[in-house]
Amino acid sequence: MNDLGPDLDSTLSALADPTRRKVVDLLRAGPRRAGELAATVEMSAPAMSRHLRVLRASGLVEAELVDDDARLRVYRLRPERFVALQAWLDQVQAFWAEQLGSFKAHAERTRGGAV
Repeated sequence: MNDLGPDLDSTLSALADPTRRKVVDLLRAGPRRAGELAATVEMSAPAMSRHLRVLRASGLVEAELVDDDARLRVYRLRPERFVALQAWLDQVQAFWAEQLGSFKAHAERTRGGAV
């Protein structure tokens, strides 16, 4: 299995928080402003800002200025980290599928020999 190291750690850490997962779910529908995200999850703007900072630092989300106004930002998902996360999850799933297949084959051999 490939070790994705700090990138994977950062991604999983960011997604460990239910509010940040909700933000990711909201952003799947399209880019949104921080205020809109905060209102949707019924959270103060400063609290949402902290969550968005973590998501940006992990590389899951990026911010873009609106009309060159430094006060207005639109947040959107960055697919690269999600692709890397999915690749890691696929590797984990393949490992367990192989392990369960081996266990099933062993159980069938054992059961067949005991009869």
